[in-house]
Amino acid sequence: MSIYDITVTNTKHESQDLSVYKGKAMLIVNTASECGFTKQFDGLEKVYQQYKDNDFVVLGFPCNQFGNQEPGDGAEAEQNCRLNFGVTFPMHEKIDVNGDNAHPLFQHLKQETKGLLGDKIKWNFTKFLVDKEGNVIGRYAPTKTPEQLTSEIEKIL
Repeated sequence: MSIYDITVTNTKHESQDLSVYKGKAMLIVNTASECGFTKQFDGLEKVYQQYKDNDFVVLGFPCNQFGNQEPGDGAEAEQNCRLNFGVTFPMHEKIDVNGDNAHPLFQHLKQETKGLLGDKIKWNFTKFLVDKEGNVIGRYAPTKTPEQLTSEIEKIL
C-alpha cells in the first residue's frame, strides 16, 4: 500500500485522494487548537510559506485523542487556525490517530516509522515527513518544532 492510495476528508466533508500530492514532499501533522504545542501552527505556516513553491505541502489533521484539546469538528479547528495563526495550508476533518478507529493515513505513517511508544502516537503535533515519491522518511516528536525540520525538508526538495 502506498500513501497515495489513501483517501482523506477535508473540512468541507469532501473526500480527497492523497495522490493529488504526488511529486510533492509532505509534512503531515496531527494537530489540536487547545494544546500547549498549538503555537507550532505559526512554525508550520512559516515552513509551508518558505517551501510551498518547491513542491512542498503541510497537511494538518485535527485530533481530540490527547487531553480533549480539539473539542470542535474539523471546520471549527480550521477556522480557529486561520483566525488565530493565519494558517493557509490544508486542514482536514478531525480524525483518530491511535486505537481501533485510527485513520488509515496514520496507520500507514505509524507502520512506516515506529516511535518511542512503538506504533502509538504520543501526543498532538507529532510530525511525519514524506518525500516526493511517497516514502515516509521521518517521524518527529511534538517537542521538535517545524523550524527545526528545515534541514530535513531541504534534503528531500
